[in-house]
Amino acid sequence: MPRYALKVEYHGGPFVGWQRQAKLPSVQGSIESALAILEPGDHTVAAAGRTDAGVHAVGQVAHCDLTQDWDPFRLSEALNFHLKPSPISIVSCAQVNDNWHARFSAVGRHYEFRIVCRRAPLTHENGLVWHLKHDLDVDAMQLAANYLLGKHDFTTFRSSICQASSPIKTLDELNVRKITLANGIEIRFILRARSFLHNQVRSFVGTLERVGAGAWSPQNVLDALSAKDRTACGPVSPPEGLYLTSVAYPEEPFS
Repeated sequence: MPRYALKVEYHGGPFVGWQRQAKLPSVQGSIESALAILEPGDHTVAAAGRTDAGVHAVGQVAHCDLTQDWDPFRLSEALNFHLKPSPISIVSCAQVNDNWHARFSAVGRHYEFRIVCRRAPLTHENGLVWHLKHDLDVDAMQLAANYLLGKHDFTTFRSSICQASSPIKTLDELNVRKITLANGIEIRFILRARSFLHNQVRSFVGTLERVGAGAWSPQNVLDALSAKDRTACGPVSPPEGLYLTSVAYPEEPFS
């Protein structure tokens, strides 16, 4: 059976998340339903990351097995036709080896989190960023973020329902950038690691927001990390600012 890698873009707002759930709209379920129109029967689509409800993606990667030998471009076009009007797009498709796996072959995952700071309500970016009415100190947040870099026990920043076998992960990048917009300020967090714990990114961002707002000091973040205790974490940010931007592989599957 030929295997196909899919690069997927989606707006997470209408969905309960990536993972299929009975009678509830999911990204995985939507793609599997589209595949069933092309090749009747049951389909299972595996993804590099199981994003939560409301989380977006511009570079999610998944794979599927089909019985027919599809031209990758025609497959992506057919899927996009049958995915309408759901806010999901197959932006690239490639045939891969049978042992290639969207999740287990991945060697890195990149996320971004977007905050827009301004008093006025959002119009164009509503549902796509975390809207705050107060300013944030980017320098203080970066100082705090630096404590999180490297290999640590991230129990403090791990959801209580996380299914990972270990809380120990290596965070390779956590940069905080300030971007001037026409009508406000965007704070963008850029994160990179081989893999992340459940709710780890949103726990980081919610905690760092407290630093930027002046409620926490950078030292408080180091203390929270050292505590290895979920109750030491700051608030968890809402999902709408989070994006899975890309997944890295030893060999790029898409040309």
